[in-house]
Amino acid sequence: MLNHYNEYINNSIMTSTPKDLILMLYDGCIKFINRAVISIDNKDFAGSNENILKAERIITELRSSLDMSYKVSADLDNLYSFFFSLLVQSNICKDKECLLQLLPLIKDLRSTWAEAKKKA
Repeated sequence: MLNHYNEYINNSIMTSTPKDLILMLYDGCIKFINRAVISIDNKDFAGSNENILKAERIITELRSSLDMSYKVSADLDNLYSFFFSLLVQSNICKDKECLLQLLPLIKDLRSTWAEAKKKA
């Protein structure tokens, strides 16, 4: 059964537009941050580490996908850098407040991206 799920996920990624992939990255980042918060609450520091690292990899992917020929990309790069530093700080200190500070920022960016996708 797990193999069918993985195949479905793989197919959905391979057939998605670049704009949809960005939304998927934001969704994944939000999911992993939420899981990290729960893990910290449960004193599952290995679990929080794992989920924060996944969120960090997503932020790194978002940064690497920026086209720096646009001014907005430099602004997004600065935001992503800030997000990454909050994730690192949270992981070092096991501080869920950093994660809770980060969540609405990522959700706002995701909403903005979804709105821009509709208009495009």
